[in-house]
Amino acid sequence: MFAVDLHAHTRAFHGHRTLGDLFDPLGVRLLAWETARRGLDGVATTNHDYYTPFSPSGATIIPGVEVSTTRGHVLVVGPDPPRETAPGELTPAETVGLAHDRGCAAIVAHPFRNSTVTELDDLAVDAVEINGKHPQTRPLVAEIAEKRGLPLVGGSDAHYPIEAGRAYTLIDAPELTPESVVAAIRDGRVEARVRNGITDRLLRRLYREIHRRKHPDSVLGSSSPGIGEPPEE
Repeated sequence: MFAVDLHAHTRAFHGHRTLGDLFDPLGVRLLAWETARRGLDGVATTNHDYYTPFSPSGATIIPGVEVSTTRGHVLVVGPDPPRETAPGELTPAETVGLAHDRGCAAIVAHPFRNSTVTELDDLAVDAVEINGKHPQTRPLVAEIAEKRGLPLVGGSDAHYPIEAGRAYTLIDAPELTPESVVAAIRDGRVEARVRNGITDRLLRRLYREIHRRKHPDSVLGSSSPGIGEPPEE
């Protein structure tokens, strides 16, 4: 059994691609170190619309990318994610097809934040995410997963290394490889976990305050979060 954070980033900002590319080698080392320090075995690097291969010491790195589809974010995790996708161009169905063609799993990211992906009844995704930034959505996400017969996975959505592991996935596999992660997700041999320590609670409060200041009309953090509009990142 392996503990893997299936949703994390190597930088704290979006855009500024050139600057980000310079920072990423340091960012991934810090992320891998902090993931291992928190007792996890691996972490998926799922930067927005691009994937860069890295092999730092510390936690095992699982390749991935967070695709900004026309209706929200979909994680593509596995041995061969696309190196780059154009934000807002791929539909969820096209993203799922791309993931499966490349031997990857397709996961609906934070389905109750800036996403309408789960409104698509015939979408052949492999799992739905419990997001570490707002785990209060778990009952709603679990309802979606149960209705569709999909497993739940956990990801921190970390943009700062200290956030790593606040939500993660237990993976029942004989070894920790990108291929074994994909197989476990598709077979349902996964279990979402959320940490609720003092640091995790403080980080969530901080995130809600930052999000409230950036998006004053957002209901994120309320007892019944809304769907909202797909992101334009």
